[in-house]
Amino acid sequence: MHTEGSDVYQLTGLGKGGQTVTRCKETAQKAIKLLVELASLQTSFITLDEAIKITNRRVNGIEYVIIPRYENTIAYVIEELDEREREEFYRLKKVQDKKKVIREKQKAFLEEYNKKEEESSGIAVDDAPRNLLETEHDPDIMF
Repeated sequence: MHTEGSDVYQLTGLGKGGQTVTRCKETAQKAIKLLVELASLQTSFITLDEAIKITNRRVNGIEYVIIPRYENTIAYVIEELDEREREEFYRLKKVQDKKKVIREKQKAFLEEYNKKEEESSGIAVDDAPRNLLETEHDPDIMF
């Protein structure tokens, strides 16, 4: 079955065989160059894929392990600081209450003491000088 005109390989006989072989050789060389470039790109893609997988593992490790640990540690530290602050506030309140009780006891003791002094001396303690050197009405002494 031989048809004329439309067949691409119609003249692949002895006369035009060299040109066809040369074209095939050039096409094969181009194909080999493209295959080498494709293999190089495929190797680069594989390397990039491995690098992306490693990076994703690291990101997941940071996101799901390290960050929650730090958040838990921060929450614990904040909780402890708040607890210490509450303890300090409670301690200060207790100290103030104790000081208040002591002041009230001292005041009651002084009032009781002043009453006894007034009764025994007949002079109001508030009227008496607190210091012997501070009397207001000392008589002048002449020699």
